[in-house]
Amino acid sequence: MQNTAGTGPATPIDTTPLLDDPYAAYAALREAGPVHRITGTDGNPAWLVTRYDDVRRALADPRLSLDKRHATPGGYRGLALPPALDANLLNMDPPDHTRIRRLVVKAFTPGRVEALRTPVRRVADGLLDAMERRGAPADLIADYAGPLPITVICDLLGIPQHDRPDFLAWSNALITPDPARPELAKRAVGAMLEFYTGLIAAKRAEPGDDLLSDLIAVRDDTDGKGDGHGDRLSEDELTSLAFLILLAGYENTTHLIGNAVHALLDHPELLDQLRRNPAELPTAVEEFLRYDGPAPLAIRRFPTEDIEIGGVRIPAGDNVLLSIASANRDPARFPDPDTPAPGRDLSGHLALGHGIHYCLGAALARMETVTALEALLDRFPDLRLDVPRDALRYRRTLRSRGLISLPVAW
Repeated sequence: MQNTAGTGPATPIDTTPLLDDPYAAYAALREAGPVHRITGTDGNPAWLVTRYDDVRRALADPRLSLDKRHATPGGYRGLALPPALDANLLNMDPPDHTRIRRLVVKAFTPGRVEALRTPVRRVADGLLDAMERRGAPADLIADYAGPLPITVICDLLGIPQHDRPDFLAWSNALITPDPARPELAKRAVGAMLEFYTGLIAAKRAEPGDDLLSDLIAVRDDTDGKGDGHGDRLSEDELTSLAFLILLAGYENTTHLIGNAVHALLDHPELLDQLRRNPAELPTAVEEFLRYDGPAPLAIRRFPTEDIEIGGVRIPAGDNVLLSIASANRDPARFPDPDTPAPGRDLSGHLALGHGIHYCLGAALARMETVTALEALLDRFPDLRLDVPRDALRYRRTLRSRGLISLPVAW
């Protein structure tokens, strides 16, 4: 791939290498230059930022807006969502972003997350029981890494058990849309909106001990006390927030667990080390986030004015993609970046973002992944890959990094 960074229009480079062998492709781009013109995830041109220092600064730059209204007219075409699902944190800047984040952050404090550790371990053990009964081989994505976070998030939101298979199908249709059948994603959006509308109405009538009921109370201010800041949710913001929590909590944690297990099976010396010293798992999970995280790109941003990144002028309104995957493998920040090494200095890795848009569910994702790995290594200390390594396939998308399947035996 050639460096096409510059101050004027350029033909976008071919992004196929980023799908086929992303880390090698990012290494080549970093070497060639800090910013490149590519075809974005929506099919339109975008600016791709690849080096650690530039990405970290840009993540916290208030001139790079998440609000699609700052995009050049006709220059960005993302996933089309109805307003009731689109009014979420991934499309907002302060002050709306600050207001909504303040309302929900209490659900994801370290203390609240720690209280979920025992229930999460119970879910993990139940899934492993089922795998053991069925016997090897198993698909660790379909049988474990996927069902665990969807169960946790559905429990957190108070989604009934009988609705969860539908939620899994809808989520998958949105996360990995079938290019040959675009109508499936559209139907999934409609089904999710209809379901959430009904569920919110039901919980308004009979609140439960769950996050969605708490958010409804904030929306309606049923206790008459407010939150001390005059903060409220609109109805669209309420529905959109529930939609985002479910989708992000399921997809990212599923991919993180799957990628972490793959890294362990690919590095048996590290697997053996963690079997003997499970107390090191939290540090290892932090390294897996850096080494092969679930989100290669930060959410697209739009400059509110002409800006310069890495010496490249980017016009206001253009689509800017910040490559977290590339930044986290930048040897200028992380020596020997292509080898997982939990003992390294991991301060400042960008897998969960940086600045005001730092991942809201970071503590939950970390805890779920540590718990999932603990339970898995306890149950199957001789876990091994059941197919040749070159047979594994990742989802072909720039937006996420996750295995389609992970066949294992024990």
